[in-house]
Amino acid sequence: METGRPSRTALGVARRRAVHQVLDQPPPVLNDPIAIPLLGREFTYDPETESSRYARAFRAFMVARSRLAEDQLALAAADGVSQYVVLGAGLDTFAYRNPLPHIRVFEVDFPATQQWKRSLLASASIPIAANLTFVPLDFEHMSLAEGLAAAAFDPTRPTFLGWLGVVPYLSLPAFRSTLEFIGRLPPGSGVCFDFAQPPESIEPRFLPAFQALAARVAAAGEPFRLFFTPDQLRQEFQTAGFTRIEIRTPGEINDMYFAGRSDGLTMPRGGVGMFATAFK
Repeated sequence: METGRPSRTALGVARRRAVHQVLDQPPPVLNDPIAIPLLGREFTYDPETESSRYARAFRAFMVARSRLAEDQLALAAADGVSQYVVLGAGLDTFAYRNPLPHIRVFEVDFPATQQWKRSLLASASIPIAANLTFVPLDFEHMSLAEGLAAAAFDPTRPTFLGWLGVVPYLSLPAFRSTLEFIGRLPPGSGVCFDFAQPPESIEPRFLPAFQALAARVAAAGEPFRLFFTPDQLRQEFQTAGFTRIEIRTPGEINDMYFAGRSDGLTMPRGGVGMFATAFK
């Protein structure tokens, strides 16, 4: 992403979450009544295009990863976590739907993206959530630890982090730096994120879908840079001090969230999008 410019992929994610509210059959996998009002005039879609197999699979991935992170947060909150950090928050709406009043939410993103989000909230007359703190952060000039410290984040309290739609765009040093920061948080802290497998690890019949997605994000100025196999990612977690590690495949996510749906909404099972959750 270019410094000073809001993320266009964040807009695409938000649109797909909004389309899920109106085009897919209920119940929604992710119930998000804020998605459409937040976008306002930005919410446009072509029903025919969004009904294609590719668009439906991509939409399923978007809503499933948010649902998984929020479900994992709820479990962590029951075990004593009281802070939730949304890394690369974009137009995430959890803070405005938060069913956990004791959870403090910190949204971390580039200043330009947060300014854009604030303008959308103001245009939609959506007040800033009471338990939300914006953390505008340009990683070229400030570390995550420094940015959170300036926002009154308490590093002595167990914390859960949602890191959605970010890891594939990072360099390996940047990924490790963030994982090491999370690894230094108190026991009980954890993180949930999606990741991409190396293209050679993806089933051949699903490779065209991956290549199409890679081309789209590259054209938006945010190309994929980082890939992991499950074994490689487990090693990264263990090195950073995590002990409870769960890697979920698209098939497992389908069983969790899409089984028995009347609309057939589902993720492709070829390992195009993978999910990881880990706790200290």
